[in-house]
Amino acid sequence: MASRQPFGLVYDPEVKAHLRAIERKYHSLIRATIEEQLRFEPEKETRNRKPLQRPLALEATWELRCGPDNRFRVLYAVSHARREVQVLAVGIKERDRLRVGREEIKL
Repeated sequence: MASRQPFGLVYDPEVKAHLRAIERKYHSLIRATIEEQLRFEPEKETRNRKPLQRPLALEATWELRCGPDNRFRVLYAVSHARREVQVLAVGIKERDRLRVGREEIKL
């Protein structure tokens, strides 16, 4: 059986600022979920991982839901040429709005 090559994870510099808007107790949960869910099959659709219907301003093409009641969203894009996942944003979903850092995006 061939071993699967993992994707590298590259965090946008803005992600640190996005995490500051989220309670600190959730940071390790978000990081662990990103590692677990995006390292090997980032473009496989699952219950909590879906392609975005319409791209947001961040060039993200996928979203990962995580946390209590799936309230956190990780927006990312995949580069097969470099075999890496670019984590572009981490936000809090509240009804039809996504809060990324201090910015609010209406969905």
